[in-house]
Amino acid sequence: MTTVAKVDEGTHSPYALSHLDALESEAVHIFREVAGEFENPVILFSGGKDSIVMLHLALKAFAPAPVPFALLHVDTGHNFPEVLEYRDRVVAAHGLRLHVASVQDYIDRGVLKERPDGTRNPLQTLPLTEKIQSEKFDAVFGGGRRDEEKARAKERVFSLRDEFSQWDPRRQRPELWNLYNGRHAPGEHVRVFPLSNWTELDVWQYIAREGIELPEIYFAHEREVFQRGGMWLTAGDWGGPKDGETVEKRQVRYRTVGDMSCTGAVDSGADTIEKVIAEIAASRLTERGATRADDKLSEAAMEDRKREGYF
Repeated sequence: MTTVAKVDEGTHSPYALSHLDALESEAVHIFREVAGEFENPVILFSGGKDSIVMLHLALKAFAPAPVPFALLHVDTGHNFPEVLEYRDRVVAAHGLRLHVASVQDYIDRGVLKERPDGTRNPLQTLPLTEKIQSEKFDAVFGGGRRDEEKARAKERVFSLRDEFSQWDPRRQRPELWNLYNGRHAPGEHVRVFPLSNWTELDVWQYIAREGIELPEIYFAHEREVFQRGGMWLTAGDWGGPKDGETVEKRQVRYRTVGDMSCTGAVDSGADTIEKVIAEIAASRLTERGATRADDKLSEAAMEDRKREGYF
């Protein structure tokens, strides 16, 4: 007679992956899949937390060999100095190749014009798409996550872009059982999102577990800021503050980092990773919903920019 042992439903197999291990394993698989399918991939790297985690995963995916991809940063000219310093330090530490597409160069040549509101975030699309075309990148890694914003929630892990780098949500390909379709015609490329299934909380818990260094801007610090549109913005040559906007020193941190002109700080005393994780766990607003003015330009602001070639 065969005896069937009862399994306590509250116990877990010692061989089961933890939540973070499963996310890490999926991302590593995606990096290796791209390395096997594409000729000339590149990783978008801004020095923000998502791109930092993405690079960390790429380093893990190919260790002890070096990362077989270059990095690409679209520099608006309005980036936070702390983030640019971090970017350059990481590139030097790992011996990586960095391509920089400069929005300022396009403005100086008269190809792009400054916006009345001073923000350059929407101006990144042309430098990005032209750099992709000139360098013939056929796969471009981005740190977008589905929990950030509803347009990003529509993206597949492998997201096809046409010969003009434009995105058509109706051309999304099915992705079943972690099978990714990287086929594309000449001139087209694929945007790849290894962190698609991660949340902001997952990212921070992974940073804590792995001991990943971040720019200090992500932790509470005293900073000169002024209020505009319900957000605390950093004063700078980009166009702030204006008459009637008062600069004051506040204890703040940044949940997401982009252009200084459109990225707001949040009042916070979270000066350690543990405090940041507790703060995020209690928040009911997404990081972009709470701190990104460029997403508030219209109801479909992000989707409109993605259709044009933005990430």
